Amino acid sequence: MHHRATPTTPSRRTLLTVTAATAAAAAVGGATAPAGAATGEDRRLKRLISRMSLEEKVGQLFVMRVYGHSATAPDQADIDANLKEIGVRTAAELIATYHVGGIIYFSWAHNTRDPHQIADLSNGIQRAALGRPVPVPVLISTDQEHGIVARIGEPATLMPGAMALGAGGSRSDARRAARVAGAELAAMGIRQNYAPVADVNVNPANPVIGVRSFGADPRAVAAMVAAQVSGYQRAGIAATSKHFPGHGDTSVDSHYGLPTITHTREQWNTLDAPPFRSAIAAGIDSIMTAHIVVPALDPAEDPATLSRPILTGILREQLGYDGVVVTDSLGMEGVRTKYGDDRVPVLALKAGCDQLLNPPKLSVAWNAVLKAVQSGEISEARIEESILRILRLKAKLGLFHEPYVTHDSVDRTVGTQPHLTTADRIAERTTTLLLNDGGLLPLSPTDRPNLLVVGADVASPSGTTGPPTATLAAALTELGFTTRVLPTGTAPTTAKIDEAVAAAAGKDAVVVGTYNVSATSSQRTLVSRLAATGVPVVTVAIRNPYDIARLSGQRATLATYSWTDVELRAAARVIAGRARPEGRLPVPVQRADDPAQVLYPMGYGLTYKS
Repeated sequence: MHHRATPTTPSRRTLLTVTAATAAAAAVGGATAPAGAATGEDRRLKRLISRMSLEEKVGQLFVMRVYGHSATAPDQADIDANLKEIGVRTAAELIATYHVGGIIYFSWAHNTRDPHQIADLSNGIQRAALGRPVPVPVLISTDQEHGIVARIGEPATLMPGAMALGAGGSRSDARRAARVAGAELAAMGIRQNYAPVADVNVNPANPVIGVRSFGADPRAVAAMVAAQVSGYQRAGIAATSKHFPGHGDTSVDSHYGLPTITHTREQWNTLDAPPFRSAIAAGIDSIMTAHIVVPALDPAEDPATLSRPILTGILREQLGYDGVVVTDSLGMEGVRTKYGDDRVPVLALKAGCDQLLNPPKLSVAWNAVLKAVQSGEISEARIEESILRILRLKAKLGLFHEPYVTHDSVDRTVGTQPHLTTADRIAERTTTLLLNDGGLLPLSPTDRPNLLVVGADVASPSGTTGPPTATLAAALTELGFTTRVLPTGTAPTTAKIDEAVAAAAGKDAVVVGTYNVSATSSQRTLVSRLAATGVPVVTVAIRNPYDIARLSGQRATLATYSWTDVELRAAARVIAGRARPEGRLPVPVQRADDPAQVLYPMGYGLTYKS
């Protein structure tokens, strides 16, 4: 990595010309300003809109994926993928052809190799957009929730995820985590983050939200959401609360089906709405919709993304929100079950959305919107309302004034030692001790020096951390223990369980990383067989804290809420007594055999005697 500004960044003169052409200032209060506000800023932005062709206006509404590490020279495999899925070769061609107003980064699209490359990609995208006859900067976004959803990994700083922060219970930690995370994103040219999650996770069986939520208490979630909105937006990032009107009580994943939420209007108001109200009160810049059906809010049973009663009636009119509304990905099955891919983007706009995220086939969606305006189904004035909201946000973020980033800024900001230390300290305050029979923990390397570490090695959320068993073992070794690692997987075979039992012989303790233990999971057999050897067993729930309800025989249990290195290293420090467990369950853990009975209530958490 070299330490200087990207050589291809345009000169100050070029930049000033672009800025003058768009005549937009950086310091705008606009994301929640009334749509009709006759501010000087709005007049300038409206003049910019008046210079756009209809095609350019339609393009501003779309946020699209594109393959490749570079805006102009991606690898051949990424060119091929772009041609197949989008009909263009590169990000620069995507902008030239479809005039897209936003681009979303994914690790699987090879956008996020390392911080300098990400900065160069962002600059290449902005150069392509600002080289157009009507120059408009692109709003670059990603899903960097932290915890189990992270598109950018090491060497960037990875923070504890939402449920971990919920367990920590500290609004200042939540704000600080977002501020650090936001500063790093901004340094790489990413200015809209699809976080924080505002869903209240009241359903332990929720397959899509779970630990991505701050917890099950609407008031606690609302406080955490407001803190993170403040942290991100102070760092110059547009935060995005999701998934409106609330995806917390579902047993269906909207990526693969269309969930129905059976809450009454009153239940929605007391359970699901508070975090969104809180986000709006905190000045949230964007809100993402959910592909869920809520009959109490819209009897037509349209997905919320396509529901005018939900997005305009409730979000805009009842909650008074006038910022940007972005759809969840239009490639998800939940929004495609009822209407064709050509109708979905049109209906989303008619419902009240502004940004149309990641349609499966951009040509179909883009042409459908274009035709809807040409035919009069959607007025040009209606799409200009959305474009004005989008441009206000770009202006507020300073993108017209300063669209480019530098390698120097990356080096000063991304993955710095103070940021990494902050992540470590916050993680320690989130680790939750649920069981500690006979005061087994903390373990001392003097009294119990020989440890076996077994368990699930789930793929890293960002592709850069783990595997969990090796990370735990390395952290424990650093703390003075002698460790042996034996990965046993999420569904250990009888042979693998036998191997673990044999390896436990003569050890002073076994640490088992558990992952989403179900009623039929052989992880249950692994823990009970290991416990039967008489060697003390410590289980670490590396995702859902609910695992403890299905396990028996262990002497101690910790919950980390994610398996990224920062959380696993914190758990190791807690096991070794180098940090005290301070986390408290942000969700109740019910009995597996009788869900009406609460095994560990919300707010439960043990600590060590000082």
